[in-house]
Amino acid sequence: MDLSIVISLYNENESLVELVEWIGRAIDGKIPDYEIVMVDDGSTDGSWQTISMLSEKYGSKIKGISFRRNYGKSAALYCGFAAATGDVVITMDADLQDSPDEIPELYRMIREDGYDLVSGWKRHRLDNKLTKNIPSKIYNATARRITGIKLHDMNCGLKAYRNEVVKNIEVYGEMHRYIPYLAKNAGFTRIGEKEVVHRKRKFGKSKFGINRFVNGYLDLLSLWFLMTFGRKPMHLFGLIGSLLFIIGGIMVIWVIIEKVSNQIHGIDYRAVTEQPLFYLSLTAIIIGTQLFLTGFIGELISRNSEGRNTYNIKDRLNLE
Repeated sequence: MDLSIVISLYNENESLVELVEWIGRAIDGKIPDYEIVMVDDGSTDGSWQTISMLSEKYGSKIKGISFRRNYGKSAALYCGFAAATGDVVITMDADLQDSPDEIPELYRMIREDGYDLVSGWKRHRLDNKLTKNIPSKIYNATARRITGIKLHDMNCGLKAYRNEVVKNIEVYGEMHRYIPYLAKNAGFTRIGEKEVVHRKRKFGKSKFGINRFVNGYLDLLSLWFLMTFGRKPMHLFGLIGSLLFIIGGIMVIWVIIEKVSNQIHGIDYRAVTEQPLFYLSLTAIIIGTQLFLTGFIGELISRNSEGRNTYNIKDRLNLE
């Protein structure tokens, strides 16, 4: 199989027929062997019935996965990636804001230019500037800074991947926003970018609100932490805990030495337990011990963790 197109959707019934027809026109005669994997993320508007109808019309070119409830885009992509068999995998949204006309060039960049991943860049966005464009610029600037990946639009749904990439990354939670970062940390460093057309939504309304930028920022911090210390939590908790324990121990010793010295020289002194520094040092020792143990337990968990992705799939189409 040359190409797999993975489409995650939630209540996009009105656009599905037009989208599939447009994809066919865009790649007709350019990529002969392709499949479209449509993942219905718990839609309630009849999207699955439309996918079933398209499967009957186009045969095995249309594959479908239907969730019993809405799990989110990351879950949909995870299952779509697992089902994809093409040498190149392209993801796109189902709302017709991503143009299928971009597919042949994205495919070429993976096959001929040797990229592991190519991300779309919606340079000229048609969204509301106040609620989407400006927050998106801030979000992407932060993502570039933390991940070290120089992409203008990290969260663009239109992306192309080498098959090995999607089979070796784990997309869960809401980490679909950071697939390039996941790919980079999995060893796929040839990451490119292509400017793509952004179209206005033709049907329905956006499923994402302003809160996605707040959640995206928090997810980015979580992902950075997991990528940096997820496999070695002792390197963070153990280091900080050890430092606090040592500092607390030094302060306790200092308080005791000071008291003994004052006794020897006949200087007035306060009991050790009457000095605030003594209690601060005890607090540092206790917190340091807890952090060290947290790192130790984290190491045990990370070495014995099992897979976390278990999604309740209701139905499948043309999947072996």
